[in-house]
Amino acid sequence: MDSKFWLVAQREYLTRVRKRSFLILTLLVPLLIAGFGFFVAKIAMSDNDTVDVVRVLDASGQGVGSRLTSIKQLQFVPVQGNLEDAKKTYLKSDDAGLLYLPAGLSPQNTGGVQLFAKGNVSLKKQAAVESALNKTFSDLKMQQSGLSQEKLDQLKSNVDVTSINLDESGKEKNSNALATSGISYALALLIYMFIFIYGVQIMRGVGEEKSSRIMEVMLSSVKPFQLMMGKIIGIAAVGLTQFLLWGILSWGASTIVGTYVLDKMSTKKTEVAAAGATTTEDGRTVAAGSSAGAGATMAPGQAPDAATAIGNRFSVFKVLGELPIGTILFGFVIYFLGGYLLYGALFGAIGAAVDDQTDTQQFMFPITLPLILSYIIGVSVILRNPDGPVAFWMSMIPFTSPIAMVIRLPFGVPMWQLALSIVLLIIGFIGTVWVAARIYRVGILMYGKKVTYGELSKWMFYKG
Repeated sequence: MDSKFWLVAQREYLTRVRKRSFLILTLLVPLLIAGFGFFVAKIAMSDNDTVDVVRVLDASGQGVGSRLTSIKQLQFVPVQGNLEDAKKTYLKSDDAGLLYLPAGLSPQNTGGVQLFAKGNVSLKKQAAVESALNKTFSDLKMQQSGLSQEKLDQLKSNVDVTSINLDESGKEKNSNALATSGISYALALLIYMFIFIYGVQIMRGVGEEKSSRIMEVMLSSVKPFQLMMGKIIGIAAVGLTQFLLWGILSWGASTIVGTYVLDKMSTKKTEVAAAGATTTEDGRTVAAGSSAGAGATMAPGQAPDAATAIGNRFSVFKVLGELPIGTILFGFVIYFLGGYLLYGALFGAIGAAVDDQTDTQQFMFPITLPLILSYIIGVSVILRNPDGPVAFWMSMIPFTSPIAMVIRLPFGVPMWQLALSIVLLIIGFIGTVWVAARIYRVGILMYGKKVTYGELSKWMFYKG
């Protein structure tokens, strides 16, 4: 490789990593990530610890209210009197809502149920109330058909499905759709962010050098193609360095914060479990739970939750160990670099073509549209059906394959599809660089002219 190319890449790299903004951003982002994670964990913990009390005024005469089963975050408390008095009393309380079961309510006539609240009712709370009512009416229907409560309990089941990935050779592997989807999403987000952030840096860098006329001096000793590729590779190295440092620092910060949060959660669960046992003895929880089993099941319910959480964590690590890690890493590096080089060349061509940074918007949209669409469709369609026709064709088109294919990789992709996609990406990259270089060599020396799409198409066929 020509030494001038490396000199340009080295200059781009050293100039950018020595900037104070690079150091500040590199140190600040991991702290922000750790802080955001800590904030989300605190919110989640406080949300899980909150118990909403819903008052139940039952005028149905069918005993529907007394049959509602409380859950951990939602407890039903029966109240007496008429509806107007119940509303006034509820408004003076701190309870989450008032559920009114009108006269005539029955499993055959479920209309007229009202949930009063101070402000808008959240979807989560409304869904929990509807679920409790549906369960109660289902039990009532089965009882009216002649089934006893004991028989009903025997009929209920809680199935836990273990998904197994069976490949063509008959080999079985554990499959966890949640963990696999999370990895796919993270990989796609990394590539999307990297291309956008550092692609725009290429465009702005070229534009600044063009406006300051430094470009004319550099072109006296370096060819336009060498200059463009050196700039792209140099900025890619800056990005990789920054991502690597972010990964190491984020891991360290997340480990410290995660340990602190897990300790807090463990302490909290222990305290709640102890409080639950005491509450059951004084009878208060039994009354609030509207069913005698609510308080009695709370204390023993804590231990399985903790055990399940720990079990799930080990299950996730077990699933990670059975993923095609080698294929994922290989594919990620290929699509990471291929996607960046493909889009980076186009961003560089835009920066060279325009004089004013404000003029870049009209050219950026057509270029970034495939990138944005591949991300949106990727997380909304491909994640749900990684082997469908949309996933296949988007992972073959070079402009969308960097994101579409990395989403598919953790789910397993046939080798012929992976090989074909990489070949098409390489061909697309070469073609894009050829087009971008043709625009670049003319655009960097073109000043004071309003650039249009027609003008750009002419630049591609200029000779000399």
